[in-house]
Amino acid sequence: MIGFLGEYEATLDTKGRFLLPGALKKQLPEGESRFVISRGFEKCLNLYPINTWEGIVAKISKLNDFDPKVRQFKLLFLGGATEVELDSAGRMLLPPSLKEFAGLTKDIVLAANIDKINIWDAGKYKQFFEEFSSEAFSALAAEVMGGVNENL
Repeated sequence: MIGFLGEYEATLDTKGRFLLPGALKKQLPEGESRFVISRGFEKCLNLYPINTWEGIVAKISKLNDFDPKVRQFKLLFLGGATEVELDSAGRMLLPPSLKEFAGLTKDIVLAANIDKINIWDAGKYKQFFEEFSSEAFSALAAEVMGGVNENL
C-alpha cells in the first residue's frame, strides 16, 4: 500500500454509523476490518488500520513516563482511542464522545492522510480549505517541505 488517497463524503445515521466508501475499502489490506479511531490534532478524528495503530503504540510505549510532557501527550493522544470494526454491511459506529469532540453532524468527509483517514464534519472541512489562500498554502508548503523538491 502506498497510502490512502482521496476524499469521500458520507452520512451519519441516527445511531452514529457511516458506510465506509467502496473506494476506500479497496485501498485496505485484504480482509482488514479492524481500526482504531482517536482524536485528531485538529477538530477531526483519525481512523487507523489496526496494524498502523500497533506501530504507533509501539513507539509511544518507549517514551519516558517520568516526563510530564510525555504523560500529557499520551493522555491527549490515546485518551478516547477506541477499537472499531466494520459490521457485515460495511458500516462503522463512531463512539459518541469522539463524535462530539469533532463536532460531527450528519454530513462527514473521509479524507485520506497517507497511513490514516481523517474524519471531518463536512462544513468544518470546507471551512478549513476556504481559510487558506493559495499564497498561504504556498508559504506553508515552502516552510514544511524546505529544500525537498524531488518529484514535486
